[in-house]
Amino acid sequence: MSESVIDFYDVLSADYHSMYADWRAEVLRQGKVLDSLIQHQFGSRPVSVLDCTCGIGTQAIGLATCGYRVQATDLSASAIDRARKEAESFGVDIVFAAADVRSLGNVVSNTFDVVMSCDNSISHLLEDVDLLQASIQIRERLNPNGLFFATIRDYDQVIREREASSGNAMPLPGSASDPRRTQPTLPRVFEDQGGQRIVFQIWNWADDNRTYTLQHFHMKLRNDRWDTQCYTTLYRALQRADLNRILEEAGFVDIKWLMPEESGYYQPVVLARNPE
Repeated sequence: MSESVIDFYDVLSADYHSMYADWRAEVLRQGKVLDSLIQHQFGSRPVSVLDCTCGIGTQAIGLATCGYRVQATDLSASAIDRARKEAESFGVDIVFAAADVRSLGNVVSNTFDVVMSCDNSISHLLEDVDLLQASIQIRERLNPNGLFFATIRDYDQVIREREASSGNAMPLPGSASDPRRTQPTLPRVFEDQGGQRIVFQIWNWADDNRTYTLQHFHMKLRNDRWDTQCYTTLYRALQRADLNRILEEAGFVDIKWLMPEESGYYQPVVLARNPE
């Protein structure tokens, strides 16, 4: 995970809410979805939670509003600063700290029933060695029989779709006009009291189809002109089999996946247990 990832979230933290039509409502909605997932695993007993990639607090605050004891960390100090303010605005008490998930033990000394990482955060770990280091650190922060869960984009489907399109006649790979290298997302248009805004992304794929540079565009209408911000970072197209392998190597057991139609969450969710 490079300095560019920190820079990406340090700057994006001010605009992160703009990806949702109503971020505060989404916080409460996601909290209920994750509460249901956790209760399915632990029943109704009190559960302690560490959100180790909390961003501005979307999931950590959501679970805190459901009564969970939550601690939260993130690589970005700016995101942590905003998360603290947002938690106060929701009236919940969360312990926040800046921490790299690969060295959680340097900042977080206690253990938890649940450690979570949502919104595709672990896909910033581009190399197996970093992902394994993070997985070991996460497992060490879990109680016996504790649960780690993470949500990532459905890269299995993304790769299948890219491979299916590779048989079409296209320019040579690597050329500037190669459509396999550049993949835009559909724009989302929002309008609220703050006015109109448009959010979309462009993914620029590496030659090996393994990583891509994401450009996140945020456009806001001000005085009949569109102000545009572009935030750039790098992701790994982390497929489920690769993550399963790393989690097993880190010592996790009972690894399974829930797709959105099963969990109610908008991304696939991986569940992994720390042995008793």
